[in-house]
Amino acid sequence: MFQDLDKTLEELIKKELPKLSNGDSVTISFAASDNEFASSVQQLTINLFLYDIRENLELRSNEWAVERQSNGNGIAHKYPPPVRVDCSYLITVWSKTKEIQDEHRYLGEVMKVLMRYPKIPNEFLQGSLKGKEPPLRTSALRPPQSQNWAEFWQAMGGKPKAILNYTVTIALDVHKPVEAGRLVQESLVNYSQLVE
Repeated sequence: MFQDLDKTLEELIKKELPKLSNGDSVTISFAASDNEFASSVQQLTINLFLYDIRENLELRSNEWAVERQSNGNGIAHKYPPPVRVDCSYLITVWSKTKEIQDEHRYLGEVMKVLMRYPKIPNEFLQGSLKGKEPPLRTSALRPPQSQNWAEFWQAMGGKPKAILNYTVTIALDVHKPVEAGRLVQESLVNYSQLVE
């Protein structure tokens, strides 16, 4: 499912990001932003590094859904609510020429694209995320879970860069449905008159 989320974000950015003025193309990568990645950059590259995955406890629900079977046998299934998971990306822009102005300009353009959509529209959803309910909620520019970015960049072996924190909340169906039994399909009411 994470690969489908990556493809979804790639589709969104590619379709919504303005073209480069010199006609060059932009590469989108999901690799770790380490020294090896930095030295391999050949053209302007937008890197979305998935650095944190955790359950969103604020959106946890205990309400089960009931669904009738389409075969007409009157049996229904109960479904536990999906688990909501926050997937946080560290977004950076890299260029071979190391022109900071170009990197910052494109980081700003990516930020505008992502902030345009508080929920990712269905037209961009890929693979297992197509038609997913509830819709994929997003948040950008919120304080990241990890506050010590100096340690992060040191661990990655690189120098600090301007970053954009972006989180997408996805729903995971991790439980199997439970048979709820037969649904009530008709009710009988018997009226009788009392005789005195």
